[in-house]
Amino acid sequence: MAKTEKWDSLPQVLLPWYRENRRCLPWREDRNPYHIWLSEIMLQQTRVEAVKGYYTRFLAALPDIRSLAQCDDEVLHKLWEGLGYYSRVRNLKKCAQVIEAQYGGEFPTDHAQVLSLPGIGPYTAGAICSIAFNQPTPAVDGNVLRVVSRLRNDPSPIDLPQTRQDVTARLAAIYPQDAGDFTQALMELGATLCGPNRKPDCESCPCKGFCLAFLEGNPQTLPVKSPKKGRRQEDLTVFILSCDGRFALEKRPEKGLLAGLWQFPNLPGNLDTEQALNALRVWGLHPRELYRESRKTHIFTHIQWNMKGIYLEVDSPGGGFQWMTPEEINTQAALPTAFRQFWER
Repeated sequence: MAKTEKWDSLPQVLLPWYRENRRCLPWREDRNPYHIWLSEIMLQQTRVEAVKGYYTRFLAALPDIRSLAQCDDEVLHKLWEGLGYYSRVRNLKKCAQVIEAQYGGEFPTDHAQVLSLPGIGPYTAGAICSIAFNQPTPAVDGNVLRVVSRLRNDPSPIDLPQTRQDVTARLAAIYPQDAGDFTQALMELGATLCGPNRKPDCESCPCKGFCLAFLEGNPQTLPVKSPKKGRRQEDLTVFILSCDGRFALEKRPEKGLLAGLWQFPNLPGNLDTEQALNALRVWGLHPRELYRESRKTHIFTHIQWNMKGIYLEVDSPGGGFQWMTPEEINTQAALPTAFRQFWER
């Protein structure tokens, strides 16, 4: 059998395997485009097990596009708290508002229209249109790129746009009538047997008979990625200030990293005790007791924060901060993970 014929047989081989082995996931219970869209956004940069609970809670609070479009930002951020990459949830709301205004609250079915929505790129548009509407629109993410690079024994760096375009075109040419299941089958294979950061389980793979990387003995060398640039390192001193059972918080700027979320007051640099006390005086605060210090690290895509936390009791609230009780912080304030790791209540 020629290589092209073997590649063309991928749907016939993969679909029976998927239907027998697919995981039970809450977003696979129906083909509602809102549910599929929400799950795909949540799953970006986030593990499946972590998403399950968030997905269920989010839909319980916001069961449809209209409720999402009308949701208060504080409530929305609290529902998302801990998932990170908060621009995702801001774009979810913005997108829901566009769907409400332009499509009467009904998700558009045309691929070009879906792709034009805020926060939806080629992968998400492909996933929604194929899974919800059974259209032959490939959804090419890291899992799919890994699978295809191994099937074809292709050393092209998968982070290059041209590679993604080539893979999308190759898949589009062989999409079966059951487009939704084929999209999910490719994702499933890449998340399980042909997963990242571990040895692929080639012996259990339904594609081993025509996977060129397996047949040539080098599946673990693929996929190839371009060399990474190092993350920028930033030092940050975080103040966990308390006064009579209340704690100081402030809002981050509306634009930029972690835009519009709550944070503990902080200053750039790795401040020593004297510098930290000077900062308190500038804020018009007077220390009553220094409890302790702790060090944490938080990694973003391109930046690493090296964080020093200073726990202090002050004699009166002030400094222009919002002073909240632990209950208010836990139920109302969306603290991103970078700062929540200093919160122990």
